Amino acid sequence: MAKRVTGPEIEKLIQLLAKVPGLGPRSARRAALHLIKKKEQLLGPLAGAMGEAYDKVRICSCCGNVDTVDPCTVCTDPRRDASVIIVVEDVADLWALERAGAMSAAYHVLGGTLSPLDGVGPDDLNIRGLVDRVAGGTVRELIIAVNATVEGQATAHYITDRLEGFEVKITRLAHGVPVGGELDYLDEGTLTAALRARTAV
Repeated sequence: MAKRVTGPEIEKLIQLLAKVPGLGPRSARRAALHLIKKKEQLLGPLAGAMGEAYDKVRICSCCGNVDTVDPCTVCTDPRRDASVIIVVEDVADLWALERAGAMSAAYHVLGGTLSPLDGVGPDDLNIRGLVDRVAGGTVRELIIAVNATVEGQATAHYITDRLEGFEVKITRLAHGVPVGGELDYLDEGTLTAALRARTAV
């Protein structure tokens, strides 16, 4: 059995860092050690920023984005074309599309995809909110920008079926997005090309 070489506070820091995507136990130990060595420059400001984020971060009641205001900065931006909504699975996908800067539209975050095997059904996603937005009558185009996975495609088909009868153009990202690919890992050029070459569903 390995001996403990640090106090419980540092062990807790390592354990929490290890839960961050992309960090395993070894990377978490290295990150924790680096933060501790740079206590004044990094650890203190990081702790303050995390505390502030904990207090102020909100989920936008309109689109599902993460921000410190509700409605979020994207939804209240008057320069955006609110008649075009880009539907994404997760906030990370919204951020990826924003980095590409290909369109200045509104967004709608579903919060995942349909996955019966994992027990995720339509009521577990923000689909009702999307239908309500379209039913408002101001949306002219819906761009379904979900990941090119089986679950993503099933979700896209479900949304298309739910919106049948509404006067809204429904498009999807072009096949420049690789099958099985995830938006957050694609480069800005691919995302831009995919948005511009979107096709009707």
